[in-house]
Amino acid sequence: MIAIVDYGLGNLRSIWNMLRRIGVEAVVTSDASLIAEADKLILPGVGAWDAGVRGLDASGLRDLLDHKVLHEKTPVLGICLGMQLLCRRSEEGTLLGLGWIDADVVRFDASVAAQGLKVPHMGWNEVDVAHAHPLFDAQADEPAYYFVHSYHAHCDDMGDVLGWTTHGVRFPAALARGNVMGAQFHPEKSHRHGMALLAGFARMPVPALAGGV
Repeated sequence: MIAIVDYGLGNLRSIWNMLRRIGVEAVVTSDASLIAEADKLILPGVGAWDAGVRGLDASGLRDLLDHKVLHEKTPVLGICLGMQLLCRRSEEGTLLGLGWIDADVVRFDASVAAQGLKVPHMGWNEVDVAHAHPLFDAQADEPAYYFVHSYHAHCDDMGDVLGWTTHGVRFPAALARGNVMGAQFHPEKSHRHGMALLAGFARMPVPALAGGV
């Protein structure tokens, strides 16, 4: 079972509906007992960095999420702000993120506006997949997804970048380090490619410790 973590921000029902369409069992929850038993986690998010961190802290789930992801090695997928929260910190705020990936979040630089492009970056972009991964299994060579964001990740280790896209500058569209994965775009709004990505996440094997086994 996939737990879609409810900490007060995110397109929770849209993600749940997409998973239901592909026949995947999921629950939207802030209940620690359900999250503790989950085989996989999705961390959604829409809005500002500090609001997201405060939401996580207020939920009382941060220690549990750390245990699930870092100790049990439960697969987790961060989406949009949820992906950014996997990183250490952001130029958008002052609070510390989860730090599961060695990366910081930065605003699109002035060169983007100088090229006549708008920030926030909003719309469809193709993603150049950096290396084989179950999230992009059997998809088109350059799948397209829907983006809405003003900030993007900057990784210490470029090996953590799973996919790239360009909006004036080239930036990470997807991240992956072991059981920790993130998508800057919205798979729940990305039609067949988004559906395929969520199906790939659902198919990933679960470590023996995940779900409290």
